[in-house]
Amino acid sequence: MSKAAVFGTGSWGTTFATILCAAGTRTTIWGRRAEVVDEINRHHRNSGYLPGVVLPDSLRATTDPAEALDGAEFVVLAVPSQSLRGNLAEWASAIPPRAILVSLMKGIELGTTKRMSEVIREVAGVPEERVAVVSGPNLAPEIAQGQPAATVVACTDEVVAQRLQEACHAPPWFRPYTNTDVVGVELGGAVKNVIALAVGVAVGMELGDNVRAMMMTRGLAEISRLGAALGADQHTFAGLAGMGDLVATCASPLSRNRTFGENLGRGMTLAEVIAATKQTAEGVKSCESVLELARKHDVEMPITEVVVGVVHDGLSPGEAAMLLMSRSPKPERYGV
Repeated sequence: MSKAAVFGTGSWGTTFATILCAAGTRTTIWGRRAEVVDEINRHHRNSGYLPGVVLPDSLRATTDPAEALDGAEFVVLAVPSQSLRGNLAEWASAIPPRAILVSLMKGIELGTTKRMSEVIREVAGVPEERVAVVSGPNLAPEIAQGQPAATVVACTDEVVAQRLQEACHAPPWFRPYTNTDVVGVELGGAVKNVIALAVGVAVGMELGDNVRAMMMTRGLAEISRLGAALGADQHTFAGLAGMGDLVATCASPLSRNRTFGENLGRGMTLAEVIAATKQTAEGVKSCESVLELARKHDVEMPITEVVVGVVHDGLSPGEAAMLLMSRSPKPERYGV
């Protein structure tokens, strides 16, 4: 029986821990807050993130990183992307030498523009074949409630991807597919959060379905252009980690990024939306690093540009819409 350590007791970290348990993987989840850990151990609940959900009896929780990591074959990282570097630096020395490090995070690091797998390799000092990524249309509340879902498990080493696939395959509830395109899978997960902010702004402005469809489709074009520049497989963006994740995040009211954008579109200030948001909306910070990454590679990403403008530079939603709709005409497919 495989053993996993999950770092992060947020909604997706906790949900993925339950998936691992259901797949027969012995799992310990690490949390910084003693009261959350105690609730998981005593009552099999994490009411702050997954209200009403009963967690598996086999899931154990601890505040001690070394205890969680002891004997772990898979080390699953589910912390906010911008805090990964500092957190992982604290834990790296206790990670078992042959463990596979698994990223559940969907972001691009500010300042370095590195993908999460790149940060993991740099901080933990491990080769790329020991780093895997899980990404797809995985809205945690639905999965935690027992609704079926699928995802992509990506690693440059296909054998490692298959090992992780087996460790989190929980039929008929959760179905993972393998992929060796780590770059494409990570970009799909990170950039879709930015596009979901844009769709949310449109929803908040009470714009119609045509606008939402346009934003999602042109958003996918932006993801594909950036992916092409970074050497990703274009087929990835037509799959679960690309279009699948984009549609789920942009269409669902459960999406934190879409909800954040909706509040901006209704006229709330950034400070007001942050105060009203209890969980991390990764696109809020990553939009800046995504845009910086695009500019490094001379990739045009107009939706990402206006999202940065609205979220960080005082651009109004109305001005953002005007900028997008007033751009010069282009072929539908360019830059790839």
